[in-house]
Amino acid sequence: MVQFYSPNRRSVNPGIISVTADNLDAQGQGIARHQGKTIFIPGLLPGEQAQIQLTEEKRQFAKAKVVKRLSDSPFRVEPRCPHFKVCGGCQQQHVATELQAKTKAGVLEHLIQRETGVSISAEPIIHSPEYGYRRRARLGLQYQVKQRKLLLGFRQSQTNDLVDVKHCPVMHPELEKLLQPLSQCLNSLKAVKRLGHVELVLANNSPIVVLRHLDPIKHEDREALRIFSEQYKVAIYLAGDEKSLELLSFGALFPGSLSPEHLAEGQSEPWYQVGGLKLVFSPRDFIQVNDEVNQQMVAQALSWLDLQPEDRVLDLFCGMGNFTLPIATKVQAVVGVEGVAALVASGQYNARLNGLNNISFFHENLESDIHQQPWAAQGFNKVLLDPARAGAAGVMSHIVKLAPEKVVYVSCNPTTLARDSKVLLEAGYHLVSVRMLDMFPHTGHLESMALFCRERMTIE
Repeated sequence: MVQFYSPNRRSVNPGIISVTADNLDAQGQGIARHQGKTIFIPGLLPGEQAQIQLTEEKRQFAKAKVVKRLSDSPFRVEPRCPHFKVCGGCQQQHVATELQAKTKAGVLEHLIQRETGVSISAEPIIHSPEYGYRRRARLGLQYQVKQRKLLLGFRQSQTNDLVDVKHCPVMHPELEKLLQPLSQCLNSLKAVKRLGHVELVLANNSPIVVLRHLDPIKHEDREALRIFSEQYKVAIYLAGDEKSLELLSFGALFPGSLSPEHLAEGQSEPWYQVGGLKLVFSPRDFIQVNDEVNQQMVAQALSWLDLQPEDRVLDLFCGMGNFTLPIATKVQAVVGVEGVAALVASGQYNARLNGLNNISFFHENLESDIHQQPWAAQGFNKVLLDPARAGAAGVMSHIVKLAPEKVVYVSCNPTTLARDSKVLLEAGYHLVSVRMLDMFPHTGHLESMALFCRERMTIE
């Protein structure tokens, strides 16, 4: 008889053990030690004692669940969301936000020190409102045949099932109040079984609903959606099959070229403000989820760059110009480089809209050979980059070649930030300042930004 052995998971002792958590990780899990092994325990806070049961054990660490909590931390708070512990969207509403942010800052500091050898504080933290901060959310739709009901909500933790969300306190109140009436509206549609998902977006001039549907929406359903739009003063957009859904993020949303179909007549294009400027965007364009942190982040980046009228600035992974346009108001010239054509088109439109004629946008793949790209031959004395989670490995050596005075790196992944930082440090740059951005309270997401200078200096 052949026996198979799996080295990935060890058998777990079913016995109950008592531990006291001494730390918290970025995901909100308590960290305890028992017999020399680190144990990660969801729901347990530093200083709390509990009886736990191991659920998974490996050579270096173990995971466990709380059987009985024996004490409470002063940082334990009552979650505001009725779906907490079921919904997979937020994991840390039981943790006071000041401990959440401080823990993430500590994780960032530890990672940078481990990877680069540089010890630096990630404070002061750029803080967010505790609740009501999300101006964008994507919700799944799932039709239950037996109950004859469409669920609207987020995935349950570690499953594909949806939580039928009635309230979501991390959403901006203008979006949260749409959840129940929108669910009722969608449940009334003839096409209720053939809907994909919904995106809610809050522009400065209107809430937006983007409805993904699998079959053409017929007249009766269109009228129901039109009535909903008028009643709740919401702009509704339809996204059809997979092809049109993909095109949605490429179609420039400007008067006369709306994509997808704009149901409510007389609506102006959606826009938001940053740095005193108006940025028009398509409902499917990427915009920062947390408006208040975005405003602080842009202001901090401009302050760190110490922009002067004679500066030439390079903005890599520039999107639709969230940083590019505010930078342009203070310098001689700025160049934005972005890999998504629709975002480049949005940036160009917004530059014209705001009367900024010192911006050049380039649509280029920053993962390919950038040395042959037209922007790469230009000179810049300051650089900002805001890459996706994969980081900016392909451009770091070129940034060094440009030899800018200052580099501001905005990151949504501390691991790739630490990796890319080493290229600058090895080239003689100094890591002058780091900030933790509390972009997504109650979640494990960690955003940050770092300032590198060619000359050693201090930031007050």
